[in-house]
Amino acid sequence: MRKIYIPDTADTTADAVVIGGGVVGAATAYWLSKAGLDTVLVEAKDGLGELTTGASAECFRCQFTEPAIVPLARESVDFFENFPERIGLPGHEIHLHQQGYLFITDKEEMLPNLQAAIEEQHRLGVEGSEFLNRDEVRKRFPFLSPSVAGATFRNADGWLSVHELVQGYAKASTARFFVRTKVIDVLTDKGGVSGVKTDRGTISTRHVVNAAGPFAGVIGKMVGLDLPLEPVLRQKAFVESDKIPTEAPFTVNLVNGSYWRPEAGGALVGWVNPDEPASAPLENPVGDWDFPAMALDKVRELTPFWDSIIENLKANDISVSAGQYVYTPDQQPIIGPVTEVPGFHLNCGYWIGIMVSPAVGRLCADLVTGARENKDNPLRLSRYKEGAVDKGSSFLSGH
Repeated sequence: MRKIYIPDTADTTADAVVIGGGVVGAATAYWLSKAGLDTVLVEAKDGLGELTTGASAECFRCQFTEPAIVPLARESVDFFENFPERIGLPGHEIHLHQQGYLFITDKEEMLPNLQAAIEEQHRLGVEGSEFLNRDEVRKRFPFLSPSVAGATFRNADGWLSVHELVQGYAKASTARFFVRTKVIDVLTDKGGVSGVKTDRGTISTRHVVNAAGPFAGVIGKMVGLDLPLEPVLRQKAFVESDKIPTEAPFTVNLVNGSYWRPEAGGALVGWVNPDEPASAPLENPVGDWDFPAMALDKVRELTPFWDSIIENLKANDISVSAGQYVYTPDQQPIIGPVTEVPGFHLNCGYWIGIMVSPAVGRLCADLVTGARENKDNPLRLSRYKEGAVDKGSSFLSGH
């Protein structure tokens, strides 16, 4: 039976419906189906992972200091490292590149914060992360500017193929994936959620998971919720070049928010603009052609080999893409059931969706099935009213 298809009609029943076919939605559908629930995922795009997921830098790391995030990141990296075996698809590779995550600075005054972050990571169980002083980081990564004052590094961090990741979740799942199918409304009755109305018909269900990425706020309003979610445009550029250090880590300049990493045929380059305003959710985010120039100017500051590349770049050597990250007040996702609407569950608010997708998909499924109680879930929606918020200090949100 086809798993990913355009349904002639969506009039059907399901134990659970997942709204959103990005990496988090696909992982959630996988775990719900593994728990024995007849699951349907609904996605408005032509395929899975075509909005924010497909525009990501495809990276993952364990260098976090938030107590709620570290266990999810550790579980997820372990899952990535053993992906074919974990999902039961021998030979399905997600092309893992564990070349490390390197956070660099040329500001001496930032070094105590970097050292403190490493200490906190170790306290929370992150293994392998280390602080590197000026001499150590220059010796290990000679492509860096002599002005780099220090860094943090973890060799087991890196990046992967997000397309293969999403397809792996789908292939290993028994869920049905309805694409080109737009959610119009979430239906309720006196018992709570009763169905999902789409432009192709209505799916009767008692459990709905809102994993709609930038559109999660829109879906929330369908059941009367005003969720604390802010979509923000994020861009990346691919630069074609044969002068990139191919064994380099994912390298982040903590001072100006820029980053780059090797990619087949060149490098991915980006910049997290802290002043980028929140916006409405976008069905087709478009990159700005001024963005690559700004990002390249920033990455060259502490990795000066970029100077010679920039001098010879042609327009055809650069492509730009865009998506939207979604931020919450504490920059951590919102996961779990909504007390006010029985049967309505959240798995949204991500700028780290790829990084933690295996673990958050499992957590959400456990909360749907009752295998875990929401009161023990630190990422529940009610944490904001309860004041149970720990923002942490994991450097920059968006890397």
